[in-house]
Amino acid sequence: MERQWYFNTVTEQPELGMISPASHRMGPYKTKEDALDAWKIVQERNLEWEEQDREWKRWSSDGQAGASSRG
Repeated sequence: MERQWYFNTVTEQPELGMISPASHRMGPYKTKEDALDAWKIVQERNLEWEEQDREWKRWSSDGQAGASSRG
C-alpha cells in the first residue's frame, strides 16, 4: 500500500505517513501539495456543506418534510 500524505495542524507541515497523533493531523491526501492545501480544502468543503445545509433547511421549512399528497 502506498503511503499517503497528512497535514500536521500543530507544525503546519506535510508528513508522509501517519507520523503525528490523529488529533494533530488532517488527511490523508494523495500528494504533498494537497496536504499543504489542507486548510484551503477544508474551507472549500465547509462552504459546500453550509450551502447543502441551507438547501436542506429551506426544503424542510417549505412544509415539504413529511407532507402527503393525499388530502
